[in-house]
Amino acid sequence: MGEFTLELNDDQKQVRDWLHGFAADVMRPAAAEWDEREETPWPIIQEAAKIGIYSLDFYAQQFFDPTGLGIPMAMEELFWGDAGIALSIVGTGLAAVGVLANGTEEQIGTWVPQMYGDANDIKVAAFCSSEPDAGSDVASMRTRAVYDEAKDEWVLNGTKTWATNGGIANVHVVVAVVDPELGSKGHASFIVPPNTPGLSQGQKFQKHGIRASHTAEVVLEDVRVPGHCLLGGKDKLDERLARAREKSKAGGEQVKNAAMATFEASRPAVGAMAVGTARAAYEVALDYAKTRVQFGRPIIENQGVAFQLADMATQIDAARLLVWRASWMATAGKPFTSAEGSMSKLYASEVAKKVTAQAIQILGGNGYTREYPVERMHRDAAIYTIFEGTSEIQRMVISRALAK
Repeated sequence: MGEFTLELNDDQKQVRDWLHGFAADVMRPAAAEWDEREETPWPIIQEAAKIGIYSLDFYAQQFFDPTGLGIPMAMEELFWGDAGIALSIVGTGLAAVGVLANGTEEQIGTWVPQMYGDANDIKVAAFCSSEPDAGSDVASMRTRAVYDEAKDEWVLNGTKTWATNGGIANVHVVVAVVDPELGSKGHASFIVPPNTPGLSQGQKFQKHGIRASHTAEVVLEDVRVPGHCLLGGKDKLDERLARAREKSKAGGEQVKNAAMATFEASRPAVGAMAVGTARAAYEVALDYAKTRVQFGRPIIENQGVAFQLADMATQIDAARLLVWRASWMATAGKPFTSAEGSMSKLYASEVAKKVTAQAIQILGGNGYTREYPVERMHRDAAIYTIFEGTSEIQRMVISRALAK
């Protein structure tokens, strides 16, 4: 691990500028249209695939950046372009990470390529964890996976909700309960291959924001998957369950904390998405304040507007620094003793909501119309305080860390 620096190296700057160009030239001109259509922007995903952005190789390169800044930098630029389209491009990565984290080499080699397809035949994947009665409360999950030993098959039943790409995915990764007595430690992840009988799309949600990203229920009715579709394999699962049972006897709190730590690690990436949206709205507001003339002078010369912009810029920089710190810590193997991952996600998501609202205010009536992008950015920003753990959940995680 090299010396920590906030200066991006030449390779990182090159990637940043490349992503920024794609966001500015391809995503932004299409953003309003796909927001209005509320459909997956397949042509944009295809453009991303043609130049290598929509691919496992690209995300792997950013993920293994030794500074830890690859993923947050990439997320910020893409979500600066447009949050809905960006989520359509990166949503498959959620499922791919699920396989990379838990799967064997053979499973990774078999399933991850099928998640992306190729530039001529685009595919998407879905990670299915949340349920109607179990979002933040993962221990309340009801989707069950029961092993049929005679056929070496797992039988899945339940309903998943809020699944990005749910139902339209080529490959679904489904988290299910295999041992109800162990709470969140009694879960396992399963691959549901393309065209598996019993899997269907339930309700497709019409959303306040991020409308270009498909979000739906996934219904599992006696879905049978082969034994080799259990991520990590049965031997590994049996060992893990046995360890969890021992820990549970020793003290259940250990089990619960280990589960929370898993979620904690992914949160800085969501913080980076929020920073991208906040920065986009701030830049529109700043440009508007410099060019909009009222009472004979640009409105940025009014202290009421200028101070708002000063606060917006400061808060965005502070959010980015929290995200970068948490990302660097995760890569360096430093534990989040004060829930630094949750801190970054909490602060960045709250800043995104606040800054996008201030941008509307600075643009006045124009900001409230769809002629300008800030009203869409404000709608998009609302999701950051909800998904990957609500702001309330983040505060709970942080306060528990502090109490220790």
